[in-house]
Amino acid sequence: MTDFNQVPETKARTGEVAEAFGEFMRAFESFREENDGRLAEIEKRMSADVVTDEKVDRISKALDEHEKRVERLVLKEMRPRLGGTGETAAGAPSEHRQAFESYVRGGDERGFRRMEEKALSSLTGSDGGFVVPPETEREIGKRLAALSPIRAIAAVRTVSTQVLKKPFSIAGAQAGWVGEADARPQTATPQLAELAFPTMELYAMPAATNALLDDAAVDIDQWIGEEVEQAFAAQEGAAFVNGDGVNKPKGFMTAATVAESAWAWGKVGTVSTGAAGAFTATNGSDALIDLIYALKAGYRQNASFVMNRRAQSVIRKMKDADGNYLWQPPATAGGKATLMGFPVVETEAMPDIAAGSKSVAFGDFGRFYLIVDRQGVRVLRDPYSAKPYVLFYTTKRVGGGIMDYDAAKFLNFAV
Repeated sequence: MTDFNQVPETKARTGEVAEAFGEFMRAFESFREENDGRLAEIEKRMSADVVTDEKVDRISKALDEHEKRVERLVLKEMRPRLGGTGETAAGAPSEHRQAFESYVRGGDERGFRRMEEKALSSLTGSDGGFVVPPETEREIGKRLAALSPIRAIAAVRTVSTQVLKKPFSIAGAQAGWVGEADARPQTATPQLAELAFPTMELYAMPAATNALLDDAAVDIDQWIGEEVEQAFAAQEGAAFVNGDGVNKPKGFMTAATVAESAWAWGKVGTVSTGAAGAFTATNGSDALIDLIYALKAGYRQNASFVMNRRAQSVIRKMKDADGNYLWQPPATAGGKATLMGFPVVETEAMPDIAAGSKSVAFGDFGRFYLIVDRQGVRVLRDPYSAKPYVLFYTTKRVGGGIMDYDAAKFLNFAV
């Protein structure tokens, strides 16, 4: 049933998004105008005025803030109500959802126990707690995909075991051309590597008052999802980039690297900028072109740039030989900025530009990095540890790692 009281609020949010996006575009126009002046000063006097540099940097930071505001509003607008997603065809809440709500609100476990007896399977984790309804788990997954930059572009697999083992062909099967009556010599055996992706436990512990739990108007599914999504997204987003594989996923930035000319399986190829901790003073954009074309054509079709906002602010000032900016703002609210025609994904976990840093990654992350989710998000209700509050120890198991070392390249800020 439609909640008509939500219609004015939805229209207001849409208007707010449009207004914020308009402010973002005006900030970009201001940035472009001031940066054009800065570049003209460099061309004329071989250096820019300090005041001009500071003004451009200030506008660039404001541009970042406007962009973040648009992203927050778009995420807020896309957040759906969960009230109807767990209903049966007859319109009543599913048995799992009813049991979950009774457990969260009052600690009543009887509904879960009855379900276990009927299904002859356990909904209880080894450390206690109960599995959330499928609709709640799906919603948490959707929100994580929207909030976690790497999850949004990487491959994601859901498994029911602790470890996903994936065979991968390094060299591929051998083949050749023969005539109709020619002998068929035996081909070489394909080289296979077995990649293992163990899942690690990720947890959040939102707290609620008894008054909130007693309020029938509060959607418990939605509340749980909103409380844990930010904590989960922040932790896994950092791990997918820099995780060391110890009680967390293996991040792609921890992989061994080698110059692209000497690339071999098990390492990520790099392209140098030609200057330590910077782009070269002349033709700095050539390094970005080299990075793009270091990637094979099959990977380039779905490739994205990945960097943090400080690296993006440096690249945002660069132009091509025709005077066009390499970085372009998103065409619509909720869209992605582009760099030389490829989407830009911003994550703060990427390193800042420094001597020898690999601050920009470019590749097809759907083939480069695999995220493994173990099925089942569990919630353990704890009304004792933080009286008068009720804690909800919420856990999910996540793993990750590189599955194709040739599908992405790093930009190395070095000679």
